[in-house]
Amino acid sequence: MNRKITVMAISIALSSTYASADEHALNLKNVNGKPATSATIQANKNLAAKLNFNDMRAFENDNKGLVAEFDQETGDIIRNSFNFIDLDSADAAPETVNPSLWRQAVLNQGAKGLYEVLPGKVYQVRGADLASLTFIKGESGWIVYDVLTVKEAAEQVLKFFFKNVPTGKELPIVAMLYSHSHADHFGGARAIQEAFPEVKVYGSKNITKEAVDENVLAGNAMSRRAAYQYGATLERSEQGIVDAALSKGIAYGEITYVKPDYELNHQGKIETLTIDGIEMVFLDASGTEAPSEMVTYIPSMKALWTGEVTYHGMHNVYTLRGAKVRDSLKWSKAINEMLHYFGDDVETLFGSHSSPIWGNQEIQEYLKMQRDAYGFTHNQTLRLANNGYVLQDMGDAIYKVMPESIFKSWHTNGYHGTYSHNARAVYNMYLGYFDMNPANLNPLPIKAEAKKFVEYMGGGKAVLSKATRDFNNGEYRFVATALNKVVMAEPDNMLARKLLADTYEQLGYQAEGAGWRNIYLTGAQELRLGKVSPGAPKSASADVVSEMDIGMLLDFIAVQVDSLKAQHTPFTMSINLKGTSDYYYVEMSNGNLSNIQLDKAKAADAELVLDDAAFKQILFGQATLAQLIEQKKIDFKGDQSAVEKLASSLVEFNPAFEVVPFSKKQVDAGYYK
Repeated sequence: MNRKITVMAISIALSSTYASADEHALNLKNVNGKPATSATIQANKNLAAKLNFNDMRAFENDNKGLVAEFDQETGDIIRNSFNFIDLDSADAAPETVNPSLWRQAVLNQGAKGLYEVLPGKVYQVRGADLASLTFIKGESGWIVYDVLTVKEAAEQVLKFFFKNVPTGKELPIVAMLYSHSHADHFGGARAIQEAFPEVKVYGSKNITKEAVDENVLAGNAMSRRAAYQYGATLERSEQGIVDAALSKGIAYGEITYVKPDYELNHQGKIETLTIDGIEMVFLDASGTEAPSEMVTYIPSMKALWTGEVTYHGMHNVYTLRGAKVRDSLKWSKAINEMLHYFGDDVETLFGSHSSPIWGNQEIQEYLKMQRDAYGFTHNQTLRLANNGYVLQDMGDAIYKVMPESIFKSWHTNGYHGTYSHNARAVYNMYLGYFDMNPANLNPLPIKAEAKKFVEYMGGGKAVLSKATRDFNNGEYRFVATALNKVVMAEPDNMLARKLLADTYEQLGYQAEGAGWRNIYLTGAQELRLGKVSPGAPKSASADVVSEMDIGMLLDFIAVQVDSLKAQHTPFTMSINLKGTSDYYYVEMSNGNLSNIQLDKAKAADAELVLDDAAFKQILFGQATLAQLIEQKKIDFKGDQSAVEKLASSLVEFNPAFEVVPFSKKQVDAGYYK
């Protein structure tokens, strides 16, 4: 038995518990929520004038098929926290919100319960979590597709569904499918399995491995960055969070995982299975929005499930919390394959986020526009790069070459992934961060560079004077660049902190991307509050234990090694998990911890044999290796100093490291004069 563990940093990134903004505000006034400046008001008006608010098709699709609205028992917690959003205000954004983002916020606020997608056959519960939970009626029971982020949300949705579904209340759930390896699509799995223990589970190709691999090694950094992207400490208001792009937000609770009984598409690009009497055609889309992903066509229903390969907006080619860059060309080609294989026949399209689409012509138009948006981003970025445009230029340049048809299509707008950061991601994927300008080859570290910049510019006071002038003229982007140098060089310069916070806030008010808005507003908040304690991530529950081998754990431990300490303490170690023929040879040399899996033990300074329980204790931080050896829960022979050398070389990550410069003081949010 080769036990593994799914302790996903994505779960940390999506479900970390942070203290609220109010807990940090103390006696400060207006920590959040300053008004829009005249420059921001005008910028948002100028954009609004270019948008086609007469196109209400998405709202019509969103309202279609409503069976039952959330009741008091279900809670409707997420939508209730956004009750400041008027559902009739799609074309009347507040001055503090980009008008395109506000329309998306209104659209997502409209998702409010159980919907019939195909009469008597397919239903969705939308608005209870970041993703939707889909129910497909089979011959003997229900097939559920993607099961929300947390167990608690899935439990509530199950009760709500069976209480309100017009037909099939008495039927069990017989199958559960995960479209891809992100937690908002499998995190509620345990609720389904506990309610229906016989449920059979299916997942996309290599889903368990990819759910871990994508996020564990840089998990602490991703968690801290995710607090910015998702606005973990911001209030829900017209001056704070208004939307999560894919939906209103993420439900609170425990992320769980039930390992699939069967993973699709290991034998080829397309695999056809019959699940509870329903023929399903699975198309492998791995490497698009997720490293493990699939879409599904149901021929008998002429229905196409797109997972998260499409939604009503542009997705992230690069996600701001941090992740490997996704392949926008492969993404475009996957959508093209959907058109090729299923486009002539499909009559209903639905997915993990956003409302369904009905009618072959409308679906084909939608898929072609989605395909071309990702293809455009890939192809035009490289065209521009081949003509000398560099990384820093690409964010603006991509908009200058955007076809009018893509700009005017609501469902390709950059709510989740902006074209600016997606184009830079494409550049980075092919050419890396360096633009070949020698000045950028070996710059100073950011704080040392900032001190020299401020010195060259005549000191912080001189920069602040010029920045105040430019702020009043609405030139926020360069003000942010200049004042960031001052605050980096002089973290206790309260006037600079105050004006930089004001600048970030206005940039947030103008941002179309939900993540951009949250990052700007969180940066403003932390500049005003000084060092904050965003709270520790939730500890991994026993339920998330399923599939991470010792080699993966050793890779993660290697990231925690302080190389300067470890360079003087070399050792070797052999590790074997009881009951298996897997052996790992571990070596600390030159300040680096390496491991290799072997089929038999190799002589080493220390040899360990441990069981599954001991392995879990180490992984969860419940006991150290040395403690378990002392308790005789690990069979050990050899040099115990090898264990001591390893333990002494490890460091703990700081979960609240500096993003914007911290200060020991706090600053009132009143306007700088």
